[in-house]
Amino acid sequence: MTQYFINKFALSEKGAKDLVKAIIACTLTYISFMFPVGLLYTVLRALLAPYIGGVEKVLPLYVYIIISVIILVVIWIFEKIQYDATFLSSYEESANQRISIAEKMRKIPLSFFGKKDLSDLTTTIMTDCAGIETAFSHYIPELFGAVLAVVIVGIGLLITDWRLAAALLWVVPIAFAITIGGRKQQDKANKLHDNSKLERADSIQECLETIREIKANNQSERYLEKVDKTLRTSEKMNIMAEVNTAIFVISAQMLLRVGVATLVLAGAKLITDGKIDFLTLLMFLIAASRVFDPLAMALQNLAAVFATELKINRMKEIQSQKIQTGKENVEFEHYDICFEHVGFAYNKKENDDLEYVLNDVSFIAKQGEVTALVGPSGGGKSTVSKLAARFWDVQSGKITVGGTNISEIEPEELLRNYAIVFQDVVLFNNTIMENIRLGRRGATDKEVIHAAKMAMCEEFIEKMPLGYQTVIGENGSTLSGGERQRISIARALLKDAPVILLDEATASLDVENESKVQKALSRLIRNKTVLVIAHRMRTIAGADHIVVLAEGGVAEEGTHEELLNAGGLYHKLWDLQTKSAEWTL
Repeated sequence: MTQYFINKFALSEKGAKDLVKAIIACTLTYISFMFPVGLLYTVLRALLAPYIGGVEKVLPLYVYIIISVIILVVIWIFEKIQYDATFLSSYEESANQRISIAEKMRKIPLSFFGKKDLSDLTTTIMTDCAGIETAFSHYIPELFGAVLAVVIVGIGLLITDWRLAAALLWVVPIAFAITIGGRKQQDKANKLHDNSKLERADSIQECLETIREIKANNQSERYLEKVDKTLRTSEKMNIMAEVNTAIFVISAQMLLRVGVATLVLAGAKLITDGKIDFLTLLMFLIAASRVFDPLAMALQNLAAVFATELKINRMKEIQSQKIQTGKENVEFEHYDICFEHVGFAYNKKENDDLEYVLNDVSFIAKQGEVTALVGPSGGGKSTVSKLAARFWDVQSGKITVGGTNISEIEPEELLRNYAIVFQDVVLFNNTIMENIRLGRRGATDKEVIHAAKMAMCEEFIEKMPLGYQTVIGENGSTLSGGERQRISIARALLKDAPVILLDEATASLDVENESKVQKALSRLIRNKTVLVIAHRMRTIAGADHIVVLAEGGVAEEGTHEELLNAGGLYHKLWDLQTKSAEWTL
């Protein structure tokens, strides 16, 4: 049973065991609701015995009061057990699932995120987990609990009188068959609803992220109309999903009430035939109210579980992704990065063939040298740098660091040896001090300040109201582009790793600060493996080795002088930038 719940609902082992406990608790609670029925039947039988020709001993009133109190205490105990077993454990499992998904996403290759919208992943972690939390605290344990309780009570009723029990319970399997039979239609409507919610979230997020561009281009009214249309569509899909579910569930719940009618008819016939007495029929009528109420709720919960499974499938999709693994505690004799006949594709074509963006790329970035990657846009420069850090795994060939294939090294272990400054800087809504300290956890304030000074950050940090303790907003929203990039460089300086990846590291700096940062970088890169990407050719003219990438391959490589003398693509790019530098308004 535990393994079934693990596979079915993507639960942890502890979560599955807690769910079994919750089902047992719900079953006991529903069964305890039958105790008052038994007590009521006993009292009525004792009181009415003289009028129907029977003889029953009537117990003192205080005995019935004591029994009633005991029943109430038992029901309260079972309700408390149910609450602890459902709500508390479901909250814990929901938290564990969020952490589990986040840990999984931390280890999944970046190729997965290229296929998913941010709103989709956010919905899975937040909304889907919240929905599943409700399922584990309400739908699933109450569904299984109600079914098990009805089976147990039904057996008791069959033993008491199988004719009345059959007249009462024949509708139960048909009612469940109606709800289950409509699952395909319900799943279709629920999927459309879920997709519309994702589109709604994506549309709102896109609007917030691009509000500046929307206003700058006078597109506010047009874009808001698009958002309104998305919201209306989502509302429509929500109503359709609810109606589709209601058609089957309400029909099944109405059928349950027919069981009471058939019970009355069958009971009346049996009484007139002298086969049962009135009190037996009365007991079954009272029991019917206690049986059908949880069953009606169980039908709703069954439909809710169908909808929840769509959310669970999205979570399973993430959990089933292959993660990047490898050796830990790897010792490198040197830090040369070697690309050997590397081929890489982000996507597949319609015929499932790989759409390669890199083909047969081979070069060596040696330790103690600066290797520059240049070439036209779309040539594969940024892709090469990200492959060197194993953000993706290559489809063919191999990449080695110090002679060890990086696909055999655990990604976090590999990245301990890398300091990276990308073109798109990511900062956190925290202080400047902590944003820089991200480069090396445990670094002292003194070390952080030293790195900031080397990256020329001191100039603008001193102007901040709280200096290094100033919170810079989401993704550094209170800073300029150049300031954000200098903080990113300070991180790399603080980490002081043996491999340095610089992707347009000085692109957002003015000429004065670019010169100062380049001096700081010169101190940083001594005796290290440095891979630099730059569109400004003059910034890499002094590189030890230049690799020219074009159309996903290595067009040529060598030193600045060698490539200029060769008169190839590098020479052409150099001439174009030299001429563009002379252009004025």
